[in-house]
Amino acid sequence: MDKIKKILTINGKSQYDEDINEAFRPFACGPVTARIIMDQFPPDDCPYDINELFILLGTTKIGLFKSRFIRNMRKLLGSAWIVTECDINDVKKQILNGRPVAAKFDKWFNFRWRGGYEFDYHWVPVIGYEKKDGDIELIIHDNGARNRPSQVRQVSYKKNKAVLSFVMIEPK
Repeated sequence: MDKIKKILTINGKSQYDEDINEAFRPFACGPVTARIIMDQFPPDDCPYDINELFILLGTTKIGLFKSRFIRNMRKLLGSAWIVTECDINDVKKQILNGRPVAAKFDKWFNFRWRGGYEFDYHWVPVIGYEKKDGDIELIIHDNGARNRPSQVRQVSYKKNKAVLSFVMIEPK
């Protein structure tokens, strides 16, 4: 019954935009997510574009591992930043404090072959949430796909919980 809803305004981006190296596009959801989140902070804090982030974060043709995302974002941003895995309660706190959170959907490395998850493997920024009918609807900016533009969507936390992990990035 408690209908809390909070949505952040961001400048979304598709991983298939023309300014992203064509060879990187199918695997660029992690670097795009990182750049979208960092765009919420002062511009000099992360001067890298998505193509540079693709390489600096250690993205591969099978994606960007969460541990690499965390380790390499810490290196890039320095000691003035906190980059760490977090849970759904932290996600809600970050959103309420005006900070988007990186979400990784990953059924492959979680060994969850079945379940009707929103994505098999995809990084997206969480830009809001809504408590609804005993669930938390995550409001995400989907970075798009080859034949699907980037867009804001709502996904069920409860339905996707088994394949979801979150990374928060905040200044100290």
